[in-house]
Amino acid sequence: MTEQKSAYAAAGVDIEAGDRAVELMKAHVAKARRPEVLGGLGGFAGFFDASAFKNYEHPVLATSTDGVGTKVAIAQAMDKHDTIGFDLIGMLVDDLVVAGAEPLFVTDYIACGKVVPERIAAIVGGIADACVAAGCALVGGETAEHPGLLGPDEYDIAGATTGIVEKSKILGAHLVRAGDVVIGMAASGLHSNGYSLVRHVLLEQAGWSLDKHVDELGRTLGEELLEPTKVYALDVLDLIRNVEVHAMSHVTGGGLTNNLARVMPEAMTAVLQRSSWTPPSIFQLVQQVGKVSQADIDATLNMGVGMVAMVPASDADAALALLNGRGVDSWVLGEVQAVEGPGAAVLV
Repeated sequence: MTEQKSAYAAAGVDIEAGDRAVELMKAHVAKARRPEVLGGLGGFAGFFDASAFKNYEHPVLATSTDGVGTKVAIAQAMDKHDTIGFDLIGMLVDDLVVAGAEPLFVTDYIACGKVVPERIAAIVGGIADACVAAGCALVGGETAEHPGLLGPDEYDIAGATTGIVEKSKILGAHLVRAGDVVIGMAASGLHSNGYSLVRHVLLEQAGWSLDKHVDELGRTLGEELLEPTKVYALDVLDLIRNVEVHAMSHVTGGGLTNNLARVMPEAMTAVLQRSSWTPPSIFQLVQQVGKVSQADIDATLNMGVGMVAMVPASDADAALALLNGRGVDSWVLGEVQAVEGPGAAVLV
């Protein structure tokens, strides 16, 4: 007798595949733990022992949520899914650390047209590896099968993170002073912003294929576009512990100056020297091939600067030595000047 499918399976939702995906991802999640995590996968909620906060005088929780945008289309086209998790975690935790907060835990959400257990496990494996790199725990998540809404090979990912900071140690515009040195930290590539522009220019307009070897990049276009986002969390937390830091900016959508302006106080401008660094080849290719104006590309891509810190001039050398010693390519990007008007950042 032929086994009859359940009504849910006939509608396109495979519960058994979801169960297999959970089994495959357990080993990945197990390594992305902290001592404060209680329990394991399978519950309705993740638990984090808040008694660890008793040593704080005035603990403040910080939270962030994000996704990775259309970069998932590159991962799907290349059928490589174990690095996109770094893009998700980078977008999440590095928004917390710029305020001085330590990321504690992450939850993820994967929506897909069809649950392929090995693919889901690869995605979660990348997320877990990135959590380890950020020093935070992966305490839970959700995988949702959406047949009819997404194609069988399509998916999207998002997540949320929570961190903690002592209230008196929150970084931001209130600490920025004229004369502060602006330190730039190199991006690993495009990170996870501006992919709609990049895909439009290189894949649609220029008609390049992802397996095209590009001499300027030294590898295929697909390999370049799938380069994982640099996760700065542990490097930045070490910097904050050892050097006086006034404010930081995570350079994501909107580009360098727009993101830096978000942490500039009234009557202060961060004057950045364009000559202090050379954007990597991928940025130059997008601009040249797409005939994109300087203003447009500056306002869309990170241009090779993934994170920015503002420190007193007396601490600049120590900050650079610490970051470069940790393998984070860093340099003096500019300085803060007193200028009438709203807080701003400019490239000169």
